[in-house]
Amino acid sequence: MRKTLIALMFAAALPTVAMAMPDGGPRHGEHHRGDAPFAQLDLTREQRQQIGKLMGEQMKSRHEITERYLAKLPAADQKAMNDEIKAKHDKSQAEIRALLKPEQQKQFDELAKQREERRAEWAEFKAWKAEKATKAQ
Repeated sequence: MRKTLIALMFAAALPTVAMAMPDGGPRHGEHHRGDAPFAQLDLTREQRQQIGKLMGEQMKSRHEITERYLAKLPAADQKAMNDEIKAKHDKSQAEIRALLKPEQQKQFDELAKQREERRAEWAEFKAWKAEKATKAQ
């Protein structure tokens, strides 16, 4: 129980630590085994799996809470927020693409197309699932 509590406290503090990282610090995917968040704790494989599961549950819970509160916003505010998020995302994607070589840009565009196709499939699946649930009632 004590180890779980410590792990949860550590996992809850990780986003704060990540936000405080200076610009020269490691980026996502760049850290080495020794720089991983739990590397200094000498965790067993089972402990790493359990902590990973807890952190995943925490992220899902945080997402659900955020969605619940955002759903209470007026429709105009929700649309404004979504539009702003999309604009920032599109700007970042354009800036990233501008940094790439022509061959990398082609691959970047193909990956973006694949993500959009998966997103459309997922939206279609969710609509089908919602329709199926209403028919079942």
